[in-house]
Amino acid sequence: MTTNFRDELVAPGTPGLPEKFFDRFVFNMHPTAGVSPSIVFGFGIYPNKDTVDGFAILVTETEQRNVRYSTQLSATDGTGGGPFRFRVVEPMTTWHLTLGPNPTGMAFDLTWHARTSPWAGDVAVTNADGNPSSFEHLIQSGRYTGTLTIDGVEQSVERWYGQRDRSRGVRTLSGGQGLHIWYQAQFPDRSVGFLLVENREGGRLLLEGAVMHEDGSLDDIVDVRHLLEFDDGLDLRSGRLEVTSAGGTLYRIAVDASSRGAYMSGGGYGGHHGKPMGLDHVEYDVYPLDGSVSPKTTDTALTDRLASFDWEGTPGLGIFEFAHSRSASYSYKPSLPGLDTAG
Repeated sequence: MTTNFRDELVAPGTPGLPEKFFDRFVFNMHPTAGVSPSIVFGFGIYPNKDTVDGFAILVTETEQRNVRYSTQLSATDGTGGGPFRFRVVEPMTTWHLTLGPNPTGMAFDLTWHARTSPWAGDVAVTNADGNPSSFEHLIQSGRYTGTLTIDGVEQSVERWYGQRDRSRGVRTLSGGQGLHIWYQAQFPDRSVGFLLVENREGGRLLLEGAVMHEDGSLDDIVDVRHLLEFDDGLDLRSGRLEVTSAGGTLYRIAVDASSRGAYMSGGGYGGHHGKPMGLDHVEYDVYPLDGSVSPKTTDTALTDRLASFDWEGTPGLGIFEFAHSRSASYSYKPSLPGLDTAG
């Protein structure tokens, strides 16, 4: 773990950056109980492409609404694009985030406050095509206050959960992966957060993360085992995980991911980030959550599902991001064989 991550995005015009350099953040937001609404939004800059882009996703009980936007970095002041604006009020502690009018019918004026210390580290992965990925990565749990408006109806947001993810560097993950998990289970006094990537043989390519406590302490995660249930559309339905921390705590956590939605194709994750689209480009679409859209039908299997967790009797809620490879060479291999997936 490192603690010298620079929270602000790099300034426009910063010299000496690698050709494929990016600087991005993603936030999620949801109530502390229930699985609706689930909101995911993100923003990134690509200085050598003179591009900024971002997205906002709203998941209700019946549909997923997506807006994606892009513009030229040189046409901005580096604090937003399209309908979205942000301000780092205090690094690692407070961000102000606003989403203005856009086709989703969702708008917000929010302040995100940290509830845990951040976990930060360096990710280095050699891809199947030989091109390496090397980037800084930070995760941190927080809570929101402010207002959320959906279809003209404004509601107060008071202490809703929200995990954030910051990354900066060069990322070209391309092929050879079997299972991807970015796991953010929110419990009343801690957040269990990690990134796990396995190859198509079930071998581990990457594991990083920590149990982040509200008292500010961090306990690095050293092992994760899983037994997950996917349907025919490669959508996660349920499962169990055993998470071992460096401090010796074993977390046995059951997950219910049976709600649908948060397919990250709606956020441009199917290879569209950083592509120059000119000035003031906006796209919008809607995914019905009737089973007709799944990780198997979109242009990426990546999904940020709002899921319910049970840690040996302690309920939790949070984002279970997953991607099950669609390659015919891969079939899911549990690392907790023989356990029942019932919740």
